[in-house]
Amino acid sequence: MVEYRRRIVDDLLDELLPEMAAVALEGAKGVGKTATATQRARTVYSLQRTHQREVLSAEPEMINDGPFPVFIDEWQLHPPLWDAVKTAVDDDPSGGRFLLAGSADLPPGTRIHSGAGRIDRFTLRPMTLMERNFETPTISIGKLLRGEPQQIRGTTQRTLRDYIDEIFRSGLPGIRDLSPKVRRHRIQTYVDRLAEKDIPAAGGRIREPETLKAWITAYGAATATDASYETILRAATPGQSEKPDKKTVMRYRDLLTRLFILDPVPAWMPSLAPLTTLIRSPKHHMVDPALPAHLAGIGPEGLLRGERNVLAPDGETWLGALFESLAVQSLRVYGEANQTHVRQLRTKGGRQEIDLILEDWERNTLAVEVKLAGAARNEHVKHLNWLQEKVSDGRRLTRMVVTSGEQAYTRADGVLVAPLALLGP
Repeated sequence: MVEYRRRIVDDLLDELLPEMAAVALEGAKGVGKTATATQRARTVYSLQRTHQREVLSAEPEMINDGPFPVFIDEWQLHPPLWDAVKTAVDDDPSGGRFLLAGSADLPPGTRIHSGAGRIDRFTLRPMTLMERNFETPTISIGKLLRGEPQQIRGTTQRTLRDYIDEIFRSGLPGIRDLSPKVRRHRIQTYVDRLAEKDIPAAGGRIREPETLKAWITAYGAATATDASYETILRAATPGQSEKPDKKTVMRYRDLLTRLFILDPVPAWMPSLAPLTTLIRSPKHHMVDPALPAHLAGIGPEGLLRGERNVLAPDGETWLGALFESLAVQSLRVYGEANQTHVRQLRTKGGRQEIDLILEDWERNTLAVEVKLAGAARNEHVKHLNWLQEKVSDGRRLTRMVVTSGEQAYTRADGVLVAPLALLGP
């Protein structure tokens, strides 16, 4: 039996589950929801098993029999169970009663209670670099946000090739430790199953799965960009006179978002520090950079040679986009462990762009630029310094450049510089 690797969400569950009657873990297939919930459950119902699904469909009250916590896996395969849990929590709101896991949101029009106030939701993403035991972190994102003292020090021996290896291995627990050949097969199967099985199971009608797979590939090629959906569609259908219409493309987007495969970073729109030229559109990312890396057909050596993704802006490499996505994947989890909103900032005309803005409930803010470089140069920090000049609403603002280098340090202008490997929650 494979040994369970403790996840960052486990710390949150240790702290919060005793006070929460029901917790739903959401996320793409393969991120580890079932393994995490099973660690705590005393009763497990897996709705992927036809018999268990039929039994609970006939007698949903069985979930009250315990022993608790009761774990209902892939609950979305029988949506009325969500309401059954909600009713059970209404009757007994004591903590630690139910765990639910789902790898797809419900189709529009499915009528269930929102669960607000009864069922607390957490998103589980692929493993962060810290969870992969890539390196021992020396810098806490939470302390940076709260302004708690910590030394911005530390070195890592991890190289650019190590980061590239992590991009291709993925953060999916059941895939990352396989041999490269088997891993490539599993990732391709993962994408094929999305188009041919998972989307139809989630209520989506796909007439031409190959067209959808081409669109997924093109979306992946837009990783870490704000390319328009029209641009993505053109990349997915080169030379085709008859292309899917906008309604179809938006349906692709919505279906893949419901399956947690698309994971775009929303725009930052601060209410108390209005910046009038901000762009509201999201920045494209997939749930794991291993997916676009595999679909692009550019291997590790091609990345090192600087081969480009056709949707990357001029002067930017495919490796740079994938490294940014790897950083975003980990930093989102570190930030959310500290109850932050994770956003990004771009102004009209692309004059200013900041890769990540982490903001907690007290408006403590961490602005992050991700750079494929060993150290931070002046051009890497100019947008961070611009933001410091513009934000004057009294918030604590910390500026940081995340690099692929070896050394953590603080620049003379106060900007922190940290290798991605040295960051943790």
